[in-house]
Amino acid sequence: MHASVSSAQLPKHAAYAELSGQLKALCAGERSGLANAANLSALLFHSLPDINWVGFYFLEAGELVLGPFQGNVACVRIALGRGVCGTAAARRETVVVADVHAFPGHIACDAASRSEIVVPLIHGERLYGVLDLDSPRLARFDAEDAAGLGELTRSLLEFSDFRWLADP
Repeated sequence: MHASVSSAQLPKHAAYAELSGQLKALCAGERSGLANAANLSALLFHSLPDINWVGFYFLEAGELVLGPFQGNVACVRIALGRGVCGTAAARRETVVVADVHAFPGHIACDAASRSEIVVPLIHGERLYGVLDLDSPRLARFDAEDAAGLGELTRSLLEFSDFRWLADP
């Protein structure tokens, strides 16, 4: 069994370096993208401060479908271009939102969420889905989070097999 180490007291760059090492250990010998995504969502939820939801949406038949997550129940399907997740997927770039209530078309799954970051899962030219994190704190996420989470998603895609996702 692997116990996650809280990174709440570390500077962000050090916290993400620690999380990267933990992700590598979790994925060692395991290629299932679904299992590794589930473990990464739990690792982030229990390690990062001021987070109330972490999860994945995978691209299936042209829309984002809920995958492994930690937190309150969530929206199951999101159209590309809709909400923060759909916008990040359609743009194929990380979207950082300081105040979700100011984001046009925000999808409110949890009324406690105040800020959000969504990182697309892209390997080569293929979009597999997105990693979504919500916080009850305004402006919780910044460029350091985008860089750290981007590195973690690249590692997840490198360590894992996502062939179970049908080609879009």
